[in-house]
Amino acid sequence: MKGRWMAIRYARLALGAAFLSAVAARFGLCFDRGPHPFAEFIRYTGEVNSFLPPATYPFLAVAATTAETLIGIALIVGFRVRQTALAAAILLAIFGTAMALSAGIKSPLDASVFSASACAWLLAQSFAGAASMPNSRAKIAESTKNAS
Repeated sequence: MKGRWMAIRYARLALGAAFLSAVAARFGLCFDRGPHPFAEFIRYTGEVNSFLPPATYPFLAVAATTAETLIGIALIVGFRVRQTALAAAILLAIFGTAMALSAGIKSPLDASVFSASACAWLLAQSFAGAASMPNSRAKIAESTKNAS
């Protein structure tokens, strides 16, 4: 079970870091995105959601940034992992679907959006039975210790 614990932690950290890296880029913290990186992100949001009215793009950009920030932090610190991972899976599936509708199926496949969504869903499912049990964290920790 030590391998299971390591895989869960790896998935949490990888997904969380990916969300936060994307957010950091929108504010020019990681990559040189020009003088107005969030404006560029709003433009990109419009490309991905080209089937929606342009008036929705700024709202969608802010909503996505807020959701990705909260999900990224929650995954990294391990806060309500099952619910957070499920939210990540849904957000990524919606993003991948929007990319496919606007740019074709190759776009989200090349960016591994559906792969990341599946990873998040698997992460959520790894806690599926434990969330309803009393002292579930202690039971998961105990089962990983006993298995190693």
